[in-house]
Amino acid sequence: MRKLDFAMWRCYRTCCGWAGQAFADDRATNEGMNIMLKVNTSRQTTSEGIALEPLGEKLIAYFSDRGISKETLRRNSVMQMAADQDVIAFTYRQNRVLVGCKYRTTEKKFWQDKGTEKWLYGLDDINETTEIIIVEGEIDKLSVEEAGFRNCVSVPGGAPQVVSTKDVPPLENDKAYQYLWNCRDYLDKVSRIILATDGDVAGQALAEELARRLGKERCCIVRWPKKDHSRCFKDANEVLKCLGPIALKEVIETAELYHSHAISQAI
Repeated sequence: MRKLDFAMWRCYRTCCGWAGQAFADDRATNEGMNIMLKVNTSRQTTSEGIALEPLGEKLIAYFSDRGISKETLRRNSVMQMAADQDVIAFTYRQNRVLVGCKYRTTEKKFWQDKGTEKWLYGLDDINETTEIIIVEGEIDKLSVEEAGFRNCVSVPGGAPQVVSTKDVPPLENDKAYQYLWNCRDYLDKVSRIILATDGDVAGQALAEELARRLGKERCCIVRWPKKDHSRCFKDANEVLKCLGPIALKEVIETAELYHSHAISQAI
C-alpha cells in the first residue's frame, strides 16, 4: 500500500468534539510545490453520547441461538441502543477507544451514524499478529472467535455484486474500500490473510476486491462446506450454528491459497 503523510486535528472545546485528519499527497503541478489536501471529519464518539447500554436478556438470547456466548459479546463490547432491545450496537474501537458504531436489528436492518469514518471491526485484535482472518459481518467475526480465533476482523459493510473490470483506483478515490486505507498500518505488517467472506456471488466478489488491494500473494480463501448436494453453507455463523465450533475451526485452518478463479466456486 502507498504510504501517505497525514496530520491529526481536534477541537478541544467541550461543546464541540469535532476531529479529523488532513492527508497530504505530494503531486507535481505547474507551480511545482502544490499540496493536495483531503479532509475526513468525524464526531467524537462515546457510549453515553450515542445512548448505548449493556445487552438485555432478549438480545443475549438472540446471540445464544446463533452460537455466540456472553463472554464473546462482553469481550467485543457488543451493546444495544438504550431502551430498545431490538437494536444491536456493534462498537468499533481502536486502542480501546470508541471510534464508531454500527447498528443492526434482529430483522437484519443495518445503519451507521452519518459521517462515520469507516474502520475494520475488531481492529485491536490484529494489532500484534502477522496472520489475520477477514469476514463479511460482525456476527461472523464473533463466530470465528467462538472457533478459537481472535485475530479476525470484519469489513464494515457492503459487498459488490460484481468484480470491477477497472484498475484499483488511487486511495483518495477508492471510497468503497476506504476502511482498508484507514487501517493500512495494521494491514501492511500482515504476512498471511485468510479471506472468509460469504459464499454467495457478492461475497466472492468482495474477496476478489480485497485480494486485489491487499496482495493476492499473501491471501488464502475459505471454502465453505456443503450443506446438501447443491448448496454450500453461506458464512462463518451458519457453519457455527449448524456444525459447531470445531467444524468452523477446521474450515478456517484448511483455507486454500488464493488465485483469481477462486471466485468461481459454485453456490
